[in-house]
Amino acid sequence: MSQSIDTINQIIRNRRSIFPPEYTGQEIPRELLETVLENANYAPTHRLTQPWRFTVFRGQGLQKLADYMGDTYRANATPESFSEAKLEGARNKVLKSACVIAIVMEIHPDKVPEWEEVAAVSCAVQNMWLTTTALGIGAYWSSPSNVNALNQFLNLTPSQKCVGLFFMGYHLPKDKPAVRTPIEEKVTWVEA
Repeated sequence: MSQSIDTINQIIRNRRSIFPPEYTGQEIPRELLETVLENANYAPTHRLTQPWRFTVFRGQGLQKLADYMGDTYRANATPESFSEAKLEGARNKVLKSACVIAIVMEIHPDKVPEWEEVAAVSCAVQNMWLTTTALGIGAYWSSPSNVNALNQFLNLTPSQKCVGLFFMGYHLPKDKPAVRTPIEEKVTWVEA
């Protein structure tokens, strides 16, 4: 038992946001992506609504997503705010990734409040993130400014909404210490 807790402690405490400029370009095998998604499927969910849905972009799918991200930025930027660097940044984040997963939430207002669906999807993403950490794959969850525009691109139904993109790629490990204040500052104990 102590070996299991040591392993999960290490994975949780070593999870970091690893960004696309750090990715090596190495392809992630589909079977590993399926493992990541299968672990997402085991997140806690109130009333078993299982509100997580995923659209996986890899290969030429990444080009389609990058084109959409660039086109959406260009269409929504004012002439004063438009930046060629931001346009290329939006595209390159996708193109430097080995895989990008659109995170979609299915809402069940007749069963649970929306915040509970957000919490369940967040738990699913945490499962994905811990799995990628254990596999040596870098990842991070981003909610781009045009996240609402992704609903149409992903052909979502009115009961669905995109809540972000999960960027993934192999990377060269670096020592990135966690930035956390002590837990003692965040806990109140009531024992009597």
